[in-house]
Amino acid sequence: MPQPTDDHSDNHAGDGPGRGTGDALDVHFIGNATVLLSYGPLTLLTDPNFLHRGQYAHLGYGLLSRRLTEPALDVHELPRLDAVVLSHLHGDHWDRRARRHLDHTVPILTTPHAARRLRTVHRFHRTAGLRTWKGITLQRDGVQVTVTALPGRHAGQAVLRGLLPPVMGSMLEFGPAGGPPRMRLYISGDTLVYDGLNEIADRFPAADLAVLHLGGTRLPGGFVVTMDGTQGAELARRLDPRLVLPVHYEDYTVMRSPLSAFLAEADRIGLGDRVVHCGHGDRVHLPCGAGAVPEVY
Repeated sequence: MPQPTDDHSDNHAGDGPGRGTGDALDVHFIGNATVLLSYGPLTLLTDPNFLHRGQYAHLGYGLLSRRLTEPALDVHELPRLDAVVLSHLHGDHWDRRARRHLDHTVPILTTPHAARRLRTVHRFHRTAGLRTWKGITLQRDGVQVTVTALPGRHAGQAVLRGLLPPVMGSMLEFGPAGGPPRMRLYISGDTLVYDGLNEIADRFPAADLAVLHLGGTRLPGGFVVTMDGTQGAELARRLDPRLVLPVHYEDYTVMRSPLSAFLAEADRIGLGDRVVHCGHGDRVHLPCGAGAVPEVY
């Protein structure tokens, strides 16, 4: 497996040679936070959740949540994967179907906490634990992706953070092998908005697409542990991505903030025109280039 690196170019996605050559990122929204990403010959999967409607995800400490939606693909229908990017180890992001049926030789890029358990308990030996701001680069047939772990906070209260698994956001930079990035994709992970996220925009200005985990997940006692519509729009305002793709909403019974709440708040603060309206099962074709228009189908 390639080794982690701290080498991050300041070139913005799309700058440098090769702009306008027809390369693009294809995004397939499978459901919840599970997204299939394709850039040329590279294929990555995020937060694999393939439970079916009516099945229960285990969230820890005896807490269960019932799935309300059906994944657009079954785990057996996945293409060859170059890596899995896992934000954290929760049952609606890494479920028992993923654990049993994913290829155990596929690299998994995740938090150090999740990596230890995946290697020792679940026998996914090609798992890399990335500390915040550390990255790893994967290459295939002349293209590459660098995945960098970013800060995230699953809960606001310190005592609750100690009970929940650590979570990471991630920046995925796609481009030619050895060259500057042409496409930057930010994935929030299950974070709430807090000031520690502001540094992301300083290090990685103007991401091409931000994939935001929403849903306003509410635990017993009223604790909210993922962004609701207002927080999601606020994070988009702070990070200022060119486009925004909302995911992780209306999939489980613990999710209490509907997509409509995010859309209304994004409109209110003037970001409505950046939202990519890609529903469960839909695909987005996003060509490289600052003025490229996404195609949803």
